[in-house]
Amino acid sequence: MPTGEKIRVMIVDDVSETRENVRKLLQFESDVDVVGAARTGKEAIQLSQDLNPDVVLMDINMPDMDGISATEAIRAKQPSVQVVILSVQGDQNYMRRAMLAGARDFLTKPPLGDELISAIRRAGSMAQSEREKNAQVHQVAPAASHVGSVIGYGSSKGKIVTIYSPKGGTGCTTLAVNLALTLHNEDTRVALVDANLQFGDVAVFMNEQGKNTVVDLAPRAEELDPEIVEDVMLKHAASGLHILAAPSRPEYAERVSSSQFTKVLEYLRQMYAYVIVDTATLLTDVTLAAIDISDLLVLVTTQDIPSIKNCRLFLDLSQTLGIERERILFVMNRFDKRINITPERVAENLKQEVVSVIPFDEQTTTKAVNRGVPFVLDSKNQPAARGVFSLAESVRARVAAQESVDEPNRAVRR
Repeated sequence: MPTGEKIRVMIVDDVSETRENVRKLLQFESDVDVVGAARTGKEAIQLSQDLNPDVVLMDINMPDMDGISATEAIRAKQPSVQVVILSVQGDQNYMRRAMLAGARDFLTKPPLGDELISAIRRAGSMAQSEREKNAQVHQVAPAASHVGSVIGYGSSKGKIVTIYSPKGGTGCTTLAVNLALTLHNEDTRVALVDANLQFGDVAVFMNEQGKNTVVDLAPRAEELDPEIVEDVMLKHAASGLHILAAPSRPEYAERVSSSQFTKVLEYLRQMYAYVIVDTATLLTDVTLAAIDISDLLVLVTTQDIPSIKNCRLFLDLSQTLGIERERILFVMNRFDKRINITPERVAENLKQEVVSVIPFDEQTTTKAVNRGVPFVLDSKNQPAARGVFSLAESVRARVAAQESVDEPNRAVRR
């Protein structure tokens, strides 16, 4: 949320004691303001329109209308309002139904204090982002047209592709850098963004350095224009790829809020055909913001058991986060044929297709990192490079599939 602006929260529960307990828990949070409470689902729908909260804490079991139906009704009328479902039922079916109804999060009652506050803050940032997007709808079209003339990309909206792994050391940065370069050409401009704000290495992998980083864009997120972005982005000399580097010192990461980061990405997608985002392993607010706004999420695993286990946990969590499986491109990196854990076995076990396999090619990848020359530039015939080219084709195919689904909807709106 913008500095000094509180997250407006409405509580919905048919038990007065529960409403009061939640209110008391939240009163100690300086950035949260409880603006009202409702006892029933129908009352919640009306009160939400009157109070226009950022976040609704919604009980799932109520006498007149269940919380899922109330969530659906509220979101239909107020799309920017984010709903966090609270339920004594931790059942996966409840979670799935809640997310399909438009809930932002699902917590089991009674929620832990830190867990509830974190969920409210994530939802509050998303509500603010949604309101900003709605408010700028009439400004975006002319801005995109102007930006297109500066950057060389047309007025259609670009795609945000986030690279993420819940296990460190799986090669996300290597994939992000080489994928961005593979997708980039004169007709398809690409921006590469480092969202690992404490220890990001994207610029190092490309042997680039400059005084400007994401810290120089984030505070100006409300007033970005093509010239400001051009001044801050690093330009990769060999390819022309634009890079938004991580802060130069770990402590500077605190200067970038998730809301600011979301707005920066939203602006960049008006300027570039693709925005490739490299992320940290921890699900920080900034990482979650990148995942939330992404059109595609490239989920990376390797053949080791901890990596596969963590991907399973993330795929389970993705339901709670509201990430459709169709948005996820599951990739196995550093595949070694000598290891009997195959992509097919992993896909069957995790119930998620492995769309791309990047062969183990340690000599090529290590040499590329140490030289600061990504391997898709000078080792195009090596196995790792061919694997990245295959991944790029999977990205293009999934984007095309998304657009074929979206096109009839746009025609209807016209």
